[in-house]
Amino acid sequence: MLRNASRIAAAVLGSVALAASAALPAAAAGHSHHGPAWHHYRHGVVLGAIQYDSPGRDDRSNRSLNAEYVTVKNTSHRPVNLRGWTLSDRSGNTYRFGNLWLNGHGQVRVHTGVGRDTRWDVYQDRRNYVWDDNDTATLRNDHRRIVDIESWGRWGGWGGHGGHHGHGH
Repeated sequence: MLRNASRIAAAVLGSVALAASAALPAAAAGHSHHGPAWHHYRHGVVLGAIQYDSPGRDDRSNRSLNAEYVTVKNTSHRPVNLRGWTLSDRSGNTYRFGNLWLNGHGQVRVHTGVGRDTRWDVYQDRRNYVWDDNDTATLRNDHRRIVDIESWGRWGGWGGHGGHHGHGH
C-alpha cells in the first residue's frame, strides 16, 4: 500500500510540475491580447505603430508611399539581428530584412517607398501602397515562425494592438 501511495504522489507532483512549466511562458508574456502568447517571452520583438493609410492624397508619390510604414520594436534589453526576418501583409507582399541589428529598446520603421536604409528606417522600394484599410501585418523570424501579428479594419477585432495603427479613408 505504501508503494502505491508513493507512485500516486510522484505522479501528482510530476503533473503539477508539468502544468507549471507549461504555464510559465504564458505568464511571462504578460496579458497580451495579440499574437502568440510566447513571443514577448522569447525575444521581445513586436510590431509597434502602424501607419497604413498615408496622410494626404494617395498620389503614389515616393513621399506619400514612405508616409505608410510599420514599426518593429525590440522591447528587451538585448540586441536582436533581424537578418532573414520578414514582414508581410494579407496579400503576400513580403519585405525581408537584411543584416539589421535592432538595439535593446530600439525600433525601426519599415517604409513602403524608395529610400536609403539606416538603423532607424528601412525601405521596401515599392511603387505601390502595401497596407490596406483592412489588412494584417505579420512579422516572422528567420525560422519562419510568427513573432507578432497586427490586424486592423474588418479583421482588427481578433487581435490587434488597438490604437497603434493609422487612420482609414
